[in-house]
Amino acid sequence: MAQKTLFITGASSGIGAATARAAHKAGWNVGLFARSEDKLNSLATELGDGALVLPGDATKFEDQVAALQHLRDSFGQVDAAFANAGTGLNTPGTEKGDPAEWHDLVHINIMALLYTAKAALPHLKRQKGHMVLTGSAAGRVHIPGSVYGASKWFVHGYGGNLAEEMKEWGGRCTVVAPGMVDTAFFDEAKPDKLKPEDVADAVVFALEADPRNAVREVFLMPTG
Repeated sequence: MAQKTLFITGASSGIGAATARAAHKAGWNVGLFARSEDKLNSLATELGDGALVLPGDATKFEDQVAALQHLRDSFGQVDAAFANAGTGLNTPGTEKGDPAEWHDLVHINIMALLYTAKAALPHLKRQKGHMVLTGSAAGRVHIPGSVYGASKWFVHGYGGNLAEEMKEWGGRCTVVAPGMVDTAFFDEAKPDKLKPEDVADAVVFALEADPRNAVREVFLMPTG
Protein backbone atom coordinates (compact mmCIF):
# COMPACT_ATOMS: atom_id res chain seq x y z
CA MET A 1 0.00 0.00 0.00
CA ALA A 2 1.42 3.38 -1.04
CA GLN A 3 2.38 5.87 1.64
CA LYS A 4 -0.26 8.60 1.95
CA THR A 5 0.52 12.18 0.96
CA LEU A 6 -0.70 15.46 2.48
CA PHE A 7 -0.57 18.92 0.85
CA ILE A 8 -0.28 21.81 3.36
CA THR A 9 -0.64 25.52 2.63
CA GLY A 10 0.92 27.99 5.04
CA ALA A 11 3.44 25.27 5.83
CA SER A 12 6.42 27.48 6.64
CA SER A 13 5.53 28.24 10.28
CA GLY A 14 2.97 27.92 13.06
CA ILE A 15 0.12 25.47 12.59
CA GLY A 16 1.22 24.47 9.10
CA ALA A 17 4.77 23.56 10.11
CA ALA A 18 3.56 21.76 13.24
CA THR A 19 1.11 19.75 11.14
CA ALA A 20 3.85 18.83 8.69
CA ARG A 21 5.91 17.47 11.60
CA ALA A 22 2.98 15.57 13.10
CA ALA A 23 1.80 14.08 9.81
CA HIS A 24 5.34 13.11 8.79
CA LYS A 25 5.82 11.42 12.16
CA ALA A 26 2.56 9.53 11.56
CA GLY A 27 3.98 8.19 8.29
CA TRP A 28 2.66 10.65 5.72
CA ASN A 29 4.55 12.29 2.88
CA VAL A 30 4.08 16.05 3.13
CA GLY A 31 3.98 18.73 0.45
CA LEU A 32 5.13 22.01 2.01
CA PHE A 33 3.53 25.00 0.28
CA ALA A 34 4.19 28.65 1.22
CA ARG A 35 5.92 31.78 -0.08
CA SER A 36 8.91 31.51 2.31
CA GLU A 37 11.11 29.08 0.41
CA ASP A 38 13.99 29.40 2.89
CA LYS A 39 11.76 28.37 5.80
CA LEU A 40 10.33 25.50 3.77
CA ASN A 41 13.82 24.29 2.93
CA SER A 42 14.78 24.32 6.61
CA LEU A 43 11.67 22.35 7.53
CA ALA A 44 12.19 19.84 4.73
CA THR A 45 15.80 19.33 5.86
CA GLU A 46 14.55 18.71 9.39
CA LEU A 47 11.95 16.18 8.23
CA GLY A 48 14.07 14.37 5.66
CA ASP A 49 12.67 11.89 3.15
CA GLY A 50 8.99 12.32 2.39
CA ALA A 51 8.97 16.12 2.57
CA LEU A 52 8.72 18.13 -0.66
CA VAL A 53 9.24 21.91 -0.85
CA LEU A 54 6.57 23.62 -2.96
CA PRO A 55 7.16 27.39 -2.99
CA GLY A 56 4.21 29.45 -4.16
CA ASP A 57 1.54 32.02 -3.37
CA ALA A 58 -1.72 30.59 -2.00
CA THR A 59 -3.68 33.50 -3.50
CA LYS A 60 -2.64 32.37 -6.99
CA PHE A 61 -4.76 29.45 -8.17
CA GLU A 62 -2.22 28.45 -10.81
CA ASP A 63 0.52 28.17 -8.13
CA GLN A 64 -1.58 25.72 -6.15
CA VAL A 65 -2.53 23.70 -9.24
CA ALA A 66 1.13 23.39 -10.23
CA ALA A 67 2.23 22.51 -6.68
CA LEU A 68 -0.35 19.75 -6.33
CA GLN A 69 0.61 18.27 -9.69
CA HIS A 70 4.28 18.32 -8.69
CA LEU A 71 3.37 16.62 -5.41
CA ARG A 72 1.41 13.91 -7.20
CA ASP A 73 4.18 13.39 -9.75
CA SER A 74 6.69 13.02 -6.90
CA PHE A 75 4.78 10.65 -4.63
CA GLY A 76 2.23 9.06 -6.97
CA GLN A 77 -0.90 10.33 -5.25
CA VAL A 78 -2.38 13.07 -3.07
CA ASP A 79 -4.62 11.75 -0.32
CA ALA A 80 -5.35 14.89 1.69
CA ALA A 81 -5.01 18.67 1.56
CA PHE A 82 -4.88 21.12 4.46
CA ALA A 83 -6.05 24.63 3.53
CA ASN A 84 -4.27 26.41 6.35
CA ALA A 85 -2.87 29.65 4.90
CA GLY A 86 -4.46 32.64 6.60
CA THR A 87 -3.95 36.11 8.00
CA GLY A 88 -5.41 38.54 10.52
CA LEU A 89 -5.87 42.31 10.65
CA ASN A 90 -3.90 45.08 12.31
CA THR A 91 -6.98 47.32 12.54
CA PRO A 92 -9.94 45.27 13.79
CA GLY A 93 -13.57 46.25 13.54
CA THR A 94 -15.61 47.83 10.78
CA GLU A 95 -15.74 51.54 11.49
CA LYS A 96 -11.99 51.78 12.12
CA GLY A 97 -11.04 48.95 9.77
CA ASP A 98 -8.78 49.29 6.75
CA PRO A 99 -10.42 48.27 3.44
CA ALA A 100 -7.00 47.45 1.95
CA GLU A 101 -6.43 44.97 4.78
CA TRP A 102 -9.90 43.51 4.19
CA HIS A 103 -9.01 42.95 0.55
CA ASP A 104 -5.88 41.01 1.45
CA LEU A 105 -7.64 39.06 4.18
CA VAL A 106 -10.47 37.95 1.89
CA HIS A 107 -7.98 36.81 -0.74
CA ILE A 108 -5.98 34.75 1.77
CA ASN A 109 -8.61 33.50 4.23
CA ILE A 110 -11.36 32.84 1.67
CA MET A 111 -10.12 32.80 -1.93
CA ALA A 112 -6.88 30.91 -1.21
CA LEU A 113 -8.86 28.29 0.70
CA LEU A 114 -11.27 27.91 -2.22
CA TYR A 115 -8.31 27.60 -4.57
CA THR A 116 -6.86 24.79 -2.42
CA ALA A 117 -10.14 22.91 -2.53
CA LYS A 118 -10.61 23.44 -6.28
CA ALA A 119 -7.02 22.45 -7.10
CA ALA A 120 -6.97 19.45 -4.76
CA LEU A 121 -10.34 17.83 -5.48
CA PRO A 122 -9.35 16.12 -8.75
CA HIS A 123 -6.47 14.44 -6.90
CA LEU A 124 -8.49 13.65 -3.78
CA LYS A 125 -11.35 12.14 -5.77
CA ARG A 126 -9.03 9.41 -7.05
CA GLN A 127 -8.19 8.42 -3.47
CA LYS A 128 -11.52 9.07 -1.73
CA GLY A 129 -9.42 11.66 0.03
CA HIS A 130 -9.71 14.28 2.72
CA MET A 131 -9.84 18.10 2.87
CA VAL A 132 -8.98 19.87 6.13
CA LEU A 133 -9.71 23.57 6.63
CA THR A 134 -8.42 25.86 9.36
CA GLY A 135 -11.43 27.44 11.00
CA SER A 136 -11.48 29.30 14.31
CA ALA A 137 -13.42 29.84 17.49
CA ALA A 138 -13.94 33.31 15.95
CA GLY A 139 -16.07 31.60 13.31
CA ARG A 140 -18.50 30.29 15.94
CA VAL A 141 -19.28 33.45 17.93
CA HIS A 142 -20.12 37.06 17.13
CA ILE A 143 -17.29 39.53 17.80
CA PRO A 144 -18.05 43.25 17.48
CA GLY A 145 -17.38 44.33 13.90
CA SER A 146 -14.92 41.51 13.25
CA VAL A 147 -14.12 41.06 9.57
CA TYR A 148 -11.56 38.37 10.46
CA GLY A 149 -14.23 36.48 12.40
CA ALA A 150 -16.59 36.75 9.45
CA SER A 151 -13.95 35.17 7.20
CA LYS A 152 -13.86 32.21 9.56
CA TRP A 153 -17.66 31.99 9.59
CA PHE A 154 -17.26 31.49 5.86
CA VAL A 155 -14.81 28.64 6.45
CA HIS A 156 -17.22 26.88 8.80
CA GLY A 157 -20.17 27.25 6.42
CA TYR A 158 -18.20 26.29 3.36
CA GLY A 159 -16.61 23.34 5.15
CA GLY A 160 -20.04 21.83 5.75
CA ASN A 161 -21.03 22.43 2.14
CA LEU A 162 -17.81 20.89 0.85
CA ALA A 163 -18.28 17.87 3.10
CA GLU A 164 -21.69 17.28 1.50
CA GLU A 165 -20.15 17.54 -1.98
CA MET A 166 -17.26 15.22 -1.18
CA LYS A 167 -19.38 12.53 0.44
CA GLU A 168 -20.95 11.89 -2.97
CA TRP A 169 -17.72 10.04 -3.89
CA GLY A 170 -16.63 8.88 -0.43
CA GLY A 171 -14.46 11.87 0.48
CA ARG A 172 -14.27 13.63 3.82
CA CYS A 173 -13.91 17.25 4.92
CA THR A 174 -12.96 18.51 8.38
CA VAL A 175 -12.88 22.00 9.86
CA VAL A 176 -10.31 22.28 12.66
CA ALA A 177 -11.37 25.24 14.79
CA PRO A 178 -8.95 26.41 17.49
CA GLY A 179 -9.32 29.17 20.01
CA MET A 180 -6.30 31.39 20.58
CA VAL A 181 -3.05 29.74 19.51
CA ASP A 182 0.42 30.88 20.57
CA THR A 183 1.91 31.65 17.14
CA ALA A 184 3.57 34.54 15.31
CA PHE A 185 0.01 35.56 14.33
CA PHE A 186 0.12 37.62 17.56
CA ASP A 187 2.67 40.32 18.38
CA GLU A 188 3.08 39.03 21.94
CA ALA A 189 3.56 35.46 23.16
CA LYS A 190 0.50 33.67 24.55
CA PRO A 191 2.08 30.98 26.73
CA ASP A 192 -1.21 30.01 28.42
CA LYS A 193 -3.02 29.39 25.12
CA LEU A 194 -3.05 26.51 22.65
CA LYS A 195 0.16 25.53 20.90
CA PRO A 196 0.44 24.81 17.17
CA GLU A 197 1.14 21.20 18.09
CA ASP A 198 -2.33 20.94 19.65
CA VAL A 199 -3.93 21.92 16.36
CA ALA A 200 -1.61 19.60 14.44
CA ASP A 201 -2.70 16.70 16.66
CA ALA A 202 -6.32 17.48 15.80
CA VAL A 203 -5.56 17.46 12.07
CA VAL A 204 -3.83 14.09 12.29
CA PHE A 205 -6.67 12.73 14.43
CA ALA A 206 -9.16 13.60 11.69
CA LEU A 207 -6.94 12.26 8.90
CA GLU A 208 -6.27 8.98 10.71
CA ALA A 209 -9.90 8.31 11.66
CA ASP A 210 -11.35 5.09 10.26
CA PRO A 211 -12.67 5.65 6.71
CA ARG A 212 -16.20 5.05 7.98
CA ASN A 213 -15.84 8.07 10.28
CA ALA A 214 -16.10 11.54 8.71
CA VAL A 215 -14.92 13.91 11.43
CA ARG A 216 -16.69 17.09 10.33
CA GLU A 217 -15.28 19.47 12.97
CA VAL A 218 -12.73 19.49 15.76
CA PHE A 219 -13.19 22.44 18.14
CA LEU A 220 -10.25 23.25 20.45
CA MET A 221 -10.12 25.74 23.29
CA PRO A 222 -7.41 26.54 25.85
CA THR A 223 -8.14 24.95 29.20
CA GLY A 224 -7.35 28.14 31.13
